[in-house]
Amino acid sequence: MALSLYTLPQVSTLNVKASKFCMTFTLDHSSPKGVESLKKPYSPGREMVINQVAHSMAPEKIEIFKSLENWAEESLLMYLKPVEKCWQPQDFLPDATSQGFYDQTKELQERANEIPDDFFVVLAGHMITEDALPTYQTMLNTSDGVRDETGSSPTSWATWTRAWTAEENRHGDLLNKYLYLSGRVDMRAIEKTIQYLIGSGMDPKTENNPYLGFIYTSFQERETFISHGNAARLAKQHGDLKLAQICGIIAADEKRHENAYSKIVQKLFEIDPDTTILAFADMMRKKISMPAHFMYDGSDCNLFDHFAAVAARLGVYSAKDYADVMQYFVGYWQVEKLIGLSSEGRKAQEYVCSLPQRIRVIDHRARERAKQASYFPFSWVHGREVEL
Repeated sequence: MALSLYTLPQVSTLNVKASKFCMTFTLDHSSPKGVESLKKPYSPGREMVINQVAHSMAPEKIEIFKSLENWAEESLLMYLKPVEKCWQPQDFLPDATSQGFYDQTKELQERANEIPDDFFVVLAGHMITEDALPTYQTMLNTSDGVRDETGSSPTSWATWTRAWTAEENRHGDLLNKYLYLSGRVDMRAIEKTIQYLIGSGMDPKTENNPYLGFIYTSFQERETFISHGNAARLAKQHGDLKLAQICGIIAADEKRHENAYSKIVQKLFEIDPDTTILAFADMMRKKISMPAHFMYDGSDCNLFDHFAAVAARLGVYSAKDYADVMQYFVGYWQVEKLIGLSSEGRKAQEYVCSLPQRIRVIDHRARERAKQASYFPFSWVHGREVEL
């Protein structure tokens, strides 16, 4: 999950104003004889996606991923933990079966009362994004050559996707229960946002192409590691060590998952550097979009923008972090040292290596222009206004 405004989709989406398409709307099917307008039974309330590209990977490249089955079993599945050794949400929450449940909950709420609304906006945004997990598993299973063809396929790629999903599922469960017990947020507004988000899906522009998809997931996992880690730091500053532990343990999971996805891309650079650098440059031109960029609560069609602005102001995740992540992967994947590339590959290499500094310059100029404070009411905190 990333929060940077620089991660918004740019090319293949059409932003639609709230007054027209953000809520369930009526379609005019009138004929010359005058047929009544028909109301759609469901409208997800998000941007309309147009001109999507699908199945862009050359068919012969599928054989590369089939040939990596044994490698994935030995080098990828090692990043998964046995269920019995994993933490579970209940490990960090009051025990409803104990006599001390009410006292534990009261203590949790007392700590939460010392934390400002803007932090709860970020925490709610984190939880909503994590709770849209069904979309992310669906996205992974659209990738040619690595998808789970049956829903219980024994291949290494399919095993990874299911087990990764199972580990990630704990994140939303833990944050959801914490927010519910805290008493600081409007859970119904948050639950509506989750339902809208899952119904809307996502548009990462990965084109069913695992070269693009694994670059995307590498970025997302590192960005999530950073954002949850910064949330842990802020929770500690506000005096809630338990919440800091919750955010920190989630961040640790995200770091482990980042290691796995970035290892896949590292292997692709090793065996097919030209295709991989072209994919890297392609995703950077598109910009890595946050999985929850279709966030909507039933009224605010710019909810993601507002959420991201709060996160950036608090130092949870910003354009600077996005540039840092890009610089990190340029170094980790040793992009500058690639040799034997095609002319297109060399241009992509040059573009990718120069991009982090360009983003930092743009970010600095943007921050200089945006120093005037503004406020916006968030439904997640009962409509109270929060500084953007």
